[in-house]
Amino acid sequence: MATQTDTKNRISSVENIQKITRAMEMVAAARLRKAEVRIEALRPYARAIRKMTQRVVDAVEKMPSLPLLEEHESEDKVGILLITGDRGLAGAFNSQILRAGNRRALQLQEEGKEVVWYASGRRGISSLEFRGREVAGSWAGFTDRPAFSDARDIASEISAQYIDGKFDRLEMIYNGYVSAMTQEVKTDVLLPLAAVEQLLEGDDDDEADAEDSDQRDSGHKTLWIYEPEPEEILQRLVPDYIEISIFRALLESTASEHGSRMTAMRAAQKNAGELIDDLTLEMNRQRQAEITAEIMEVVAGAEGLT
Repeated sequence: MATQTDTKNRISSVENIQKITRAMEMVAAARLRKAEVRIEALRPYARAIRKMTQRVVDAVEKMPSLPLLEEHESEDKVGILLITGDRGLAGAFNSQILRAGNRRALQLQEEGKEVVWYASGRRGISSLEFRGREVAGSWAGFTDRPAFSDARDIASEISAQYIDGKFDRLEMIYNGYVSAMTQEVKTDVLLPLAAVEQLLEGDDDDEADAEDSDQRDSGHKTLWIYEPEPEEILQRLVPDYIEISIFRALLESTASEHGSRMTAMRAAQKNAGELIDDLTLEMNRQRQAEITAEIMEVVAGAEGLT
């Protein structure tokens, strides 16, 4: 049975853990706000690229021959890109991505397809390697604050492997940021880009979509002069759009990680507080039992003298 001293030591340990979780929650909250600002800052740029791409698509007379736009003859090899974090202590943030990736891999294998693994973030890389799965491409060390150059590196290597025929289709699985309390697992098909219109899906600017739609319905179009030709511009826009798609997923994942960690640390503080209350109650009972035992000893000794 634990003594009163043991219980005091446990209370002290839990209090120290509670201080650490409180500090981690505050750090995660500050980083979450910065991540939200970065997502908001990216949206106008992504929207501008979207509009530019749509206008170029309308102006193109013949779709250019670009490997990233072409489907392979078969889809025997499917790549899965898992976007996770470099660190843990973030609730189910990493585990739900790994579970989603494993479920998708099982479905593909049941269909007779070969799975090629890619991972961003040390948690995803270590988990795949622990399960004995070969990782064809891995990137880590930037999940707390990803830069556009990180997305460019991922896009460059993945695009090159797609062109070389290492895989026929690439699916990207990541945590989409909804709020600090809610993260939604999303699966996007990144390659192939059978048509440029696929790049335009998922834009959340409903007002801009409605405005463009009204202009098309009314028959009014702005006359644009392209230099160089639209086909050449489109060849430059497609790789840029792939990089932006990956960068946006990285930012979404970063915000989701900070939100999940903040929520997990808040829950840990609450649990620590409840544990401290229970241990304090137990310590008080032990103290009462010791006092009662001492009183009984005194009474027994007094009776022995009479």
